[in-house]
Amino acid sequence: MIYPTADELTKGQFNRYELVIAIAKSARMVTGEYVAQRTEAERKIADKLTEQPLAQLISPEYRDQKAVKIAIGRLKDGTYKMVRK
Repeated sequence: MIYPTADELTKGQFNRYELVIAIAKSARMVTGEYVAQRTEAERKIADKLTEQPLAQLISPEYRDQKAVKIAIGRLKDGTYKMVRK
């Protein structure tokens, strides 16, 4: 079972299908942010602008958690919101 529940995330306004789509879109955004940070970190290392290892140059949020878990957390805390068109 995943916490928070689907009902807690949707607050009765959206169905589960809409929730899955929203989480998938948010997870893709998280993955894009991770890729951007990693690319920048690799560039810094290649240009010898830093002595830090790659793992230290990437945000712990992206480095230590899965994209879907981050997306669910963002939906729960209101950083990412579901909107009907």
